[in-house]
Amino acid sequence: MKKKILKITLSVVLILILAVGIGLAYLVGAAGGGGPFDFVWKNKLKKMPGNAEKYSLENVEPLENSPLEGKRICYLGSSVTLGLYSMDVSFVDYISYRNGCEYVKEAVSGTTLVDNGKTSYIQRMKNNIGTDEKFDAFVCQLSTNDASKEMPIGELSRSENLEDFDTQTITGAMEYIIVYAKQTWNCPVIFYTGTKYDSKQYQQMVDVLFELQDKYGIGVIDLWNDEEMNDVSEKEYEVYMADPVHPTQAGYLEWWTPKMEEYLY
Repeated sequence: MKKKILKITLSVVLILILAVGIGLAYLVGAAGGGGPFDFVWKNKLKKMPGNAEKYSLENVEPLENSPLEGKRICYLGSSVTLGLYSMDVSFVDYISYRNGCEYVKEAVSGTTLVDNGKTSYIQRMKNNIGTDEKFDAFVCQLSTNDASKEMPIGELSRSENLEDFDTQTITGAMEYIIVYAKQTWNCPVIFYTGTKYDSKQYQQMVDVLFELQDKYGIGVIDLWNDEEMNDVSEKEYEVYMADPVHPTQAGYLEWWTPKMEEYLY
C-alpha cells in the first residue's frame, strides 16, 4: 500500500514539474529571454494565421517618395511596441521598412508609464536613450499595463517642471515623459493608444491623454476611438489580434501601420 501511494505521489510531482516547465517555456518566450524553452513560444506564434509568412518583413514592399524617408524616430513602449505576439515585429519595424526611415525601439514587455523600477518607461527613457540622439519625432505608447495593474491615474499638474510631477501616477509619469522628451530631443512628442478593448481604466487614460494634448500640444494617434479601426469584421479581428491587446503581424501591417503612417506624414 505504501509503495502504491509513493508511486502516485511521484507521478503527481512529475506532472507538476512538467506543467511548471511548460509554463516557464511561455514565460521565457514572452519575455524575449531566449533559452531552451524559447522555441516553444516561437512555434506557438508561427502557427497563428496572423503571423503567416506573407506578413513577414521580408515580404514588405517599400513605398516610393515617402515623407518619412531618411527621418529618425524614437519609439518608447512595452509589449505592443515590441511586438510580443508577432515575433518582436511591430508597426515600428513595418514603418521603417516601408518608408526608409531609421528608428530606436525602446520596448520591454510588461512595463509601465508609472515609475516603479528600472524597467519603467521613465527609467528606460533616461538610461537607455542617449541625450545626444537626434530624432524627428518621439512616439510613446499609452501602456495597457498601467490599466491592467490598476496604477493610480493621478491629476494633471499645474506646473510644467519635471521636479513637480508625481511619477508614481499615470498622469504624472506621462507629463514627465512629455517634458523630458521635448527638453532633451527638441522634437514633436506623440502618444498612441491601443485599439478598443474592455477596460474602463484604459478609457480613463485615453481621456487624460487628450487633457495632456490640450496642455502641451502633443500629437495623439487615437486608435481607441477611431471608428474605421473599430469597424473591422470578427473574421478580420481574429487574424489581426492575438488577444484583445496585442496585434499579430497581419494586424500591425494591414490595420495599425497605415493609420500610424497617415498621422506621421
